[in-house]
Amino acid sequence: MSLLKSLPSLPAKVTLVEVGPRDGLQNEKQPVPTATKIELVHRLQAAGLREIEVTSFVSPKWVPQMADNAEVMAGITRAPGVRYSVLTPNLKGWEAAALTRPDEIVVFGAASEAFSQKNINCSIAESIERFAPVVAAARAAGVKVRGAISCTVGCPYEGDIAPERVGLVARLMKEIGVQHVGVADTIGVGTPRKVQRALEAALAHYPLEEVSGHFHDTYGMAVGNVYAALELGIATFDTSVSGLGGCPYAKGATGNVATEDVVWLLHGLGIETGIDLDALSDAGGFIRAALGQGRDATASRVARAIGANRRQ
Repeated sequence: MSLLKSLPSLPAKVTLVEVGPRDGLQNEKQPVPTATKIELVHRLQAAGLREIEVTSFVSPKWVPQMADNAEVMAGITRAPGVRYSVLTPNLKGWEAAALTRPDEIVVFGAASEAFSQKNINCSIAESIERFAPVVAAARAAGVKVRGAISCTVGCPYEGDIAPERVGLVARLMKEIGVQHVGVADTIGVGTPRKVQRALEAALAHYPLEEVSGHFHDTYGMAVGNVYAALELGIATFDTSVSGLGGCPYAKGATGNVATEDVVWLLHGLGIETGIDLDALSDAGGFIRAALGQGRDATASRVARAIGANRRQ
């Protein structure tokens, strides 16, 4: 029997949630012009992305880069079949976001008590209480609610995180009506088996199609962790064009896994994404140039290879 025939079957199609415009840009020190953010979204959807996390409705005191959230949402030319999501940490954020007609909102908790305190200034239990009216209001308005669980395999303050902690937060999110949960390796310390255990903890409370992976590439494991998640049947992943992003509360944490690198993996596996890799790479070059870093200053190895081949 062929070894290949004994390998687990992988999803035939995968959805990538592009988080570059929000998670990728929020930590940039220099203000990014609103027009640039809008253009990035347009380029991403033109490249075939159908799930785009656009902005965050948080206090500009905490995340000044997202102060133009309403202007960005108003400036986007919405494409048919594209879902536009925004981050809403509390009821005030939801009320502001609702005026911009998002298709989905995201609430974010943590599997680490220490990280929850550092990141959103409250305990895990308090964060769930804070999210409950947000979730109820969004669902009453017909807006889908996605929950993100940070630090599901490791925390910069607590170290290793037990899968049971992930399961606890997933259960609490399920109880308040969160419809989809993302399992995030926020500081990029995850390895394939650890990531699978964290995902399995979430899968105890959510169906397969409503669990996603969100991996950072600090130790170069992100693409391997995507594959490990595929082995479980996970078919939705957060990715960031050009590998933009990081985490201000996790020192040394590099950006999200690059969308280009994940697309290369998926296409190599024969998995459908609907994404044009060349157009996606160009979108990454655009935003890096707009940030004053140069078109080739990408964190994506695939984008660098594409650029090098073009110059030959």
